Amino acid sequence: MVYLAGLALVGFWPTPVDKPILGTLTTVLKYLHGLGVPDWFDYWFVEASANVAMFIPLGILAATALPTKPWWQLATIGLLASLCLEFGQLLFISARFSSLGDIVTNTCGAVTGIVCARLFARTGRVKLAEV
Repeated sequence: MVYLAGLALVGFWPTPVDKPILGTLTTVLKYLHGLGVPDWFDYWFVEASANVAMFIPLGILAATALPTKPWWQLATIGLLASLCLEFGQLLFISARFSSLGDIVTNTCGAVTGIVCARLFARTGRVKLAEV
């Protein structure tokens, strides 16, 4: 429940959540590029990676709560959650930007969480919920 509240808080924050650290992030990326990190490792890559990471726990939660459902049905939960966040931003938060790219990366994060949970369950390291 705490995770879902945090997801909603980040999704419906009135301004872009990276705004306070944007200058620092730019400085860190320039420093890393100076060390030889490839140019494709830029703000957009960091943002997309953060979107994926933010939805991995949702995929894990869905897979552990509904272990008999096929992965694609569980992925729909991630897709719907992302659509709700993006439409909410579009309709109610003028300082935020709705993006198809965010929907794709968020859904990919949920799928990653689903796959990880299923792999761990197969190795016996994690037991999925009994239905």
